[in-house]
Amino acid sequence: MIGLTNGAVYGLIALGYTLVYGILQLINFAHGDVFALGGLVSSTMILTAFNLSTTDSAAVIVLGVAATLVIAMLFSSTLNAAIELVAYRRLRNAPRLAPLITAVGMSFILQNVGLIFWGVNYTSVPRLVPNSIAFSIGDVDFQWNKIAVLLITLPVLLGLTYLVRSTRQGKAMRATSQDREAAAMMGVNVNRTISFTFILAGGLAGAAGLLYLLNFTTIRYDQGFQLGLIAFTAAVLGGIGNMAGALVGALTIGLIEAFNEGLSWNTPGSDWTRSIVFGILIAILVFRPEGILGERTPEGQ
Repeated sequence: MIGLTNGAVYGLIALGYTLVYGILQLINFAHGDVFALGGLVSSTMILTAFNLSTTDSAAVIVLGVAATLVIAMLFSSTLNAAIELVAYRRLRNAPRLAPLITAVGMSFILQNVGLIFWGVNYTSVPRLVPNSIAFSIGDVDFQWNKIAVLLITLPVLLGLTYLVRSTRQGKAMRATSQDREAAAMMGVNVNRTISFTFILAGGLAGAAGLLYLLNFTTIRYDQGFQLGLIAFTAAVLGGIGNMAGALVGALTIGLIEAFNEGLSWNTPGSDWTRSIVFGILIAILVFRPEGILGERTPEGQ
């Protein structure tokens, strides 16, 4: 079960990477830090704004978490759109190294923002959703907090799928990702479409931040860097730029982590989990850079 919930969180972050890469061919390394700040804002809402606790009724907790989800997504969306406007927009036609260095710089800036406002220690919230077992199927235990993560993730993913595939803005995103100049000639507002993509990616990162907080109850300003790299590995594994691939890669990484940490035989153990994940990233980049569901491009041949 933990593999599915970890995969769900990684999937939301990985989708942000893949949406931005699909439309700009940019790896936004600040994306993981947007996720971390979304989680920290969620902690402030839970602890200060709504003052939620385990003694509150289920209705109060549900309403508080729902409101926190909306606020976290709005905050992260706004932050991501601002990053695109300030840091990336003027570099669209620059050599690829320039936006990459800028993305790394933005990552450090966001980490320092988190450090200044929330401090160096972990921020903890009450376990609003209990981790007790709701039911079991065979040897698999389904805990309430894991179920809550999946129940929140599912409508977010369904909404994203509908938005990208069935709405006018989603069609503009797909057209821009295929050919920006042709899309502009057809009347698509490219700047607005790219900004909307960053808003969408930021919203997913904010949702992931809250889900991570509900699942683990603690978060710190610098956690986004490592978790963002894991989500990036998931996006590359599935095929960067491919939404379905991002989800497949995220679930694969989540299950690999769960099996490595949960089995007592023939596994290196939890101390090696991160090494295994990043080893997978290196292997993918060497042997199949297009990923599981990605298509081989002339650049990758």
